[in-house]
Amino acid sequence: MRGRFITFEGGEGAGKSTQAAMLEGRLKSLAVRVLLTREPGGSTGAEIIRYVLLSGAAKPLGAEMETVLFAAARDDHVRTTIAPALARGEWVICDRFLDSTRVYQGALGNVDPRIIRSLERVTIADAMPDLTFILDLPAEIGLKRAAERRGGERADRFEQETLAFHNALREAYREIAVREPDRCVLVDAQKSPATIAEQIWAAITDRLDPATAPSAFEHASR
Repeated sequence: MRGRFITFEGGEGAGKSTQAAMLEGRLKSLAVRVLLTREPGGSTGAEIIRYVLLSGAAKPLGAEMETVLFAAARDDHVRTTIAPALARGEWVICDRFLDSTRVYQGALGNVDPRIIRSLERVTIADAMPDLTFILDLPAEIGLKRAAERRGGERADRFEQETLAFHNALREAYREIAVREPDRCVLVDAQKSPATIAEQIWAAITDRLDPATAPSAFEHASR
């Protein structure tokens, strides 16, 4: 049986990594086989491209070229990490996925949606997320959290963008949640991490029923 695929989306500092890790722990406590990964990255080739993208080295090439690079990273990630795990029946949790490209390069970078959709067909194929949590947070709060998190380290390519950019980013994510309610759940990321985690878990138990997932013990006994 194919595993489940859950993605976390949202602006900078919204708590995606925190919630992804909390969900991983909860699923493991139920003996569900789970893989936690991220984008850009999650595979050897994709991690190399991640460095190029987040360093800002590709920014002068324009949003279309950044889109192509993200697609190349996603193709490697899906083929070598995500698709094999789903085929093994594992639950995959990914910190960012296709919606980040739709928002950052599409809505804000003005890359033609037809280009983005074409790349999705090539790179994602059957690996569409079953459920996507969009963590919604005012941009100024998210940027403050991101700055506190990185300490004295330099802001990455996207954290360096203007507040207006990040406000538009938030609205673009909210629009996706409205357009695709069957896949996306909009979550108020201003609440405590524990409260957010409970809301996420309620949506998962309602829509995906983790109690029916093959356990790690079943897998080990085969």
